[in-house]
This record gives sequence, structure tokens and C-alpha cells, in this order.
Amino acid sequence: MSAHDQLLVVIDPVARRNDGESVRIAKDVLCAGAEAKICLPDSPEEFSRALARRGSRRPVVVGDDRALLRTVTLLHRERDLADGALSVVPIGAPDSLEVAYALGVPQSAVAAARAVLDGVVHRLDLLVDDSDGVVLGDLSIPAGRRPAAPAPATPTVWDTCRSLVRTLVHPVPAQTATRVHRLRVEADGVLLSDVNAPVEGVSVRSSLSGLAAITIHPPSAPAFHTDARTLTVSGPDFRYRADTVVSGPVRRRTWTVRESAWGLTLPRQ
Repeated sequence: MSAHDQLLVVIDPVARRNDGESVRIAKDVLCAGAEAKICLPDSPEEFSRALARRGSRRPVVVGDDRALLRTVTLLHRERDLADGALSVVPIGAPDSLEVAYALGVPQSAVAAARAVLDGVVHRLDLLVDDSDGVVLGDLSIPAGRRPAAPAPATPTVWDTCRSLVRTLVHPVPAQTATRVHRLRVEADGVLLSDVNAPVEGVSVRSSLSGLAAITIHPPSAPAFHTDARTLTVSGPDFRYRADTVVSGPVRRRTWTVRESAWGLTLPRQ
């Protein structure tokens, strides 16, 4: 990337609050290597307006997976993903950057900022649903369970005794029952599972082949896999997790792979 290229650097407010020092360093690297306009939106609405007014500047997102997903979603809905490329400087807790890292973005803010300036564009597939939602990494149907509640405070001796008595009177089962779901799953029009065959869930990941890798998890049998361009799931109301976002409930949703739908700047090999 030449020093004359123009960048629109959109810094997510969560990144500014959580790691202002890394934001400052990334901004210094980007401004030293290119002509950069810095945007500091304070809300999703301001974030959207900044992207809409980018003109010919190449967007650079400084933030976590949610900021990246928000940007790709906005550009997809504007039908601007096919033009140009997007860059990311990941800033946030490690578990909030799993999507960016899986896509090949450097974990260091400095290395990622340098890749923005000197990297190459990789065309990536995109999983798009029939409500115009997008998936960059993993799709889970239904959505995974919520994180467990925080552990209670250290009990008193009396609490411990009562807990011990309850355990002796009502022993804790060795394992909880597996939760199953009644889903109809079709891949490229082929029926893979119907509502009369319960499943624990379906997991999906887009690849670089123009196909999605689909895995169905029966409750008492080995998982089975297939590759397809479209996936349709229907049945009783269900929620699904697309990257970091849980959506639904819905009764039917179709996802389609868009091959090489967007460009991401990554380090040179």
C-alpha cells in the first residue's frame, strides 16, 4: 500500500474505553504510513454514518469482532462489499477477537496496523441469510447455551453443612440429560434430518471453496458432515448464533454462501 492511499479509520468506542493505549499506538502507525481520517463514533448510528460518508477512503476498523461484524453487515447491506477491501486492527479481550484471529488478522495491534499499510487483499466467502444477516466465521443452530452464572460467594460453615445434607439425601446425578431439538435440515435441497429425528444441533463454517461445511450432531450417534452452498433449517421456534450475535427466534432460515464476496487485508506471506 502506498503512502498516498487514503484511509477511513473508524475506532470503536469499546476499544477506546478498554485499551486506549493500544488504540493510540495503532492510530500513530496508520497516520505515519498513510493519509488517514480518524472517526470516533460514540454509538452504532454514528458508526454507520461514518462508514456511509467514507467516499473513496478504504475503511479500517479498530475494535473487536462485534465491530468487524457490524462493518461487514453495513457494507453488505449497502451492496459495497465487492468493491475495495476492509482492514481490521483487533483490540479487545482475546475471547472477543476469535473471529478476527481465525480470519488471519495479526494478534498484535502494531502488526495488524502494519498489515493495513503493507498487506495484500484476500477474497473471502461470506455466509448470508435470507434476512440479510451475515456470518464471517461460525454458525450454531440453535444458539449455544448462555454462560453459566457466576459462582456464589464463599459459603459459611452452616451453609456448607446444609449443602452436604442435601447432597446425601438427594445425590446429584452423574450427568444431566442431553437437550435435543426438532429441526428439519436441508442442504442444497437434500433433506439431511427431519423433525422426527431429534438433534443436539447443527454447526456451520464457511470456507474458501464456495461451500459451507455443515455438521449435524445427533444425540446418540456420531456427528455427520457435508458441504453445501445453501442450508435451510426449519422447525419450532429456534435461536441461532452467528459469530458473536444471537438472533431469533425464527421458524425458518436459509443461509447461502457468497463466494469471494468480500476482501480483507492480511499480512503478506
